Amino acid sequence: MDLSKLRNIGVSAHIDSGKTTLSERILYYAGRIHRVREVHDGGGATMDHMELEKERGITITSAATQVQWRDATINLIDTPGHVDFTVEVERSLRVLDGAILVLCAVGGVQAQSLTIDRQMRRYHVPRLAFINKMDRVGANPDKVVEQLRAKLNCDAVLMQLPIGGEADFRGVIDLVSERAYYFDGPGGEEVRVEAIPADLAGEAYSARQRLLEALSMFSDVLMELLLAEQEVPPELILDVIRSAVAQLEFTPVFLGSAYRNKGVQPLLDAVVRLMPSPLDRRAKAMALDEEGRWKEIQLDPDPDKPTVAMAFKIVDDPYGTLTFMRLYQGRFVKGGSYFNQRTGRKERFGRIMRMHADQREEVEEARCGDIVAVLGVDSASGDTYASQPKYCTLENMFVPEPVICMAIAPAVRDGADRLSKALHRFRREDPTLRVSTDEETGETLIAGMGELHLDVYIERIRREYKVAVEVGPPKVNYREAPTQPVEFNVRHRKQTGGSGQYAHVVGRLDVLPEDAPENFLFEEHVVGGRIPKQYIPAVEKGFRSMLSKGPIAKYPVVGLAVHLEDGSFHEVDSSDMAFRICAQTAMREAFPRTKPVLLEPVMKIEIECPCQFQGSVVGNLTSRRGIVFGAEVHGAEVRIEGEVPLAETFGYSTDLRSMTQGQGTFTLEFARYKRLPRALEEELIAERKKAAMAGVI
Repeated sequence: MDLSKLRNIGVSAHIDSGKTTLSERILYYAGRIHRVREVHDGGGATMDHMELEKERGITITSAATQVQWRDATINLIDTPGHVDFTVEVERSLRVLDGAILVLCAVGGVQAQSLTIDRQMRRYHVPRLAFINKMDRVGANPDKVVEQLRAKLNCDAVLMQLPIGGEADFRGVIDLVSERAYYFDGPGGEEVRVEAIPADLAGEAYSARQRLLEALSMFSDVLMELLLAEQEVPPELILDVIRSAVAQLEFTPVFLGSAYRNKGVQPLLDAVVRLMPSPLDRRAKAMALDEEGRWKEIQLDPDPDKPTVAMAFKIVDDPYGTLTFMRLYQGRFVKGGSYFNQRTGRKERFGRIMRMHADQREEVEEARCGDIVAVLGVDSASGDTYASQPKYCTLENMFVPEPVICMAIAPAVRDGADRLSKALHRFRREDPTLRVSTDEETGETLIAGMGELHLDVYIERIRREYKVAVEVGPPKVNYREAPTQPVEFNVRHRKQTGGSGQYAHVVGRLDVLPEDAPENFLFEEHVVGGRIPKQYIPAVEKGFRSMLSKGPIAKYPVVGLAVHLEDGSFHEVDSSDMAFRICAQTAMREAFPRTKPVLLEPVMKIEIECPCQFQGSVVGNLTSRRGIVFGAEVHGAEVRIEGEVPLAETFGYSTDLRSMTQGQGTFTLEFARYKRLPRALEEELIAERKKAAMAGVI
């Protein structure tokens, strides 16, 4: 495989922007499938292969495939749009070299578009934008480009102009080649190239000048040609765009309607011409030097160097565990053995698969730059595999914290084993699904990113494992946080005959700022050996062990900084255990004096509904302690943006449907934690105390 002609790209977007429909057209035009299947036609799209995906018409898990376009190979991953499955987008972007950000020509930049933008920036993923649904009433590509510039702060410029609009959308004008593209045939597979229509020539010239002026910021040669009023060759324009895209400084915008089979082939040409190859994107890893210190090393996409790969997704299916891997260096050979850098275990790769959604094709070897699945490997998401032990570790992916939890139990006792197997499997597959046991009640708790997230897993347990389950009402993951600094001075002394226990810690508890990257900070400022260095980790461990249940209502503690400033020890009686117990006592005694408060998760909400229902929808949101930030009217529809506490959102989908005669839709995304109102805090604390007395918590 020529690596310069390999592209690893993902398709990401807000819900219902047409990601999966676009992926289906890409598969069709590239010859991977011979019949287009629609998301809502009963059979479901090729990339939506799960039964639940076909029924609900949404993407739940990311699906990978490989296609050929022109002389290039494209590894394509279709990702979910719903924020509840955001980890699928997160781990896909972690291993991709580029992405297509799909936007609705009417909706423009929506809530999940902002999240995807943050994820792309987190992993430095270059992107193209594709404005889909150009055939819809109210389609306005210029407005969408303005939103890209304003909301996502990116230098977005149209690469094409539409020919016709809304129901009359017929094709696109390419501003680089200055030609018009029409899409003929029953499936739009025949691309007809003609001269620009005379009535659009002036508009096309002006748009091309705007494009060239934007690109002149990235190329002195192009700027000189513009100043000299000379013709700029198309190859130079494309080279400048490719370079600017790779540096994340420019976002070229393309137009089309995937459902109407228009604009997809030029987008594929742009992916091949403008997106970086694995040769252009050098991954970095951390390795231990001879002195045992971590240093950064650069990986080369060279098949003859030691193998380095990341396991980014794990799927259990009837034939065994599939581990999806991206190779950054070296190669995988069927039957070869590779080391898990986290566990140090050597594992044999008996079968290497190239995936096409849920279909598989066995290969003898895979080389750097490729994305494949390995059967029967015991690993976790984010593990690094290498051909040598203790070679290097790749940076792990970001996993958001769950915001909602509920109790789950089998309806009949003989389903307990199957439920346990199901939860074990799903927890391995999805890092955002947390499974725990309540120590006091013995209940099994599952925590996730939202109601839909947990609903999908409960339904999969019922269908795939044939377990009837009973589910407790959703519980909100509240947090406890300090509001003022306090000092502590605690001495732990115990004498029981023989060697005793002695530890003494002095310091203060402080409040972390809201934008702190961590929920807990431990710093030691002990001088003069007042506490020997070997006991400091035990002190930190003691404080950390007290974070899981706070003193107010037994919720996790966040936003706390511990500064250890002084203390003392005993030559004989001091030990790790003594200092850990002393730190626990300090936390138990000092934290209540910080006047802690309860924090609740607040969700960003975006509602779309007909304009005539705006008043009742806003009124209902306000009654749920929500705040409305603004409303945008698009024709007969209005989009309302705001924030609402998670505790007030349960059952909201039913209420919204009844208020809007079934025409309203909404999306929720975790925004932040904020203080719970005093009256509600007192109610919640009283409930928790009553439950504790009854032995429920």
